Amino acid sequence: MGDIKKLYDVTLRLKEVVEQSTTSKNRQDHIDEINKLVDERSELIKNITPPYREDETLLGKEIVALNVQIQAQMERLFQDLKLEMKQVKKQKKSNESYINPYKHIQTLDGLYMDRKK
Repeated sequence: MGDIKKLYDVTLRLKEVVEQSTTSKNRQDHIDEINKLVDERSELIKNITPPYREDETLLGKEIVALNVQIQAQMERLFQDLKLEMKQVKKQKKSNESYINPYKHIQTLDGLYMDRKK
């Protein structure tokens, strides 16, 4: 029961971390902690082998239910990150067009073609 109990504890901790709100300032620390907990969970999952006792089966079902919630929260975090990346890209493009508004305009005004050789 030791490994499954540890897995349950790590899963609960991961759920708490994923449910915390993130800002652009603490996002990297938040992602690093999530990655550390996911790696720890994967190692614990490798060590778990059947046969399972009844109490281990119940904990396993709770872990699966928690995992669904964690997956949903991680998807939300990923969508927020994608949205912020889009906004940064849009802001960068807007700043470039403000600095040099005629960068993408191609005109032939003032072009003189000399036909004599």
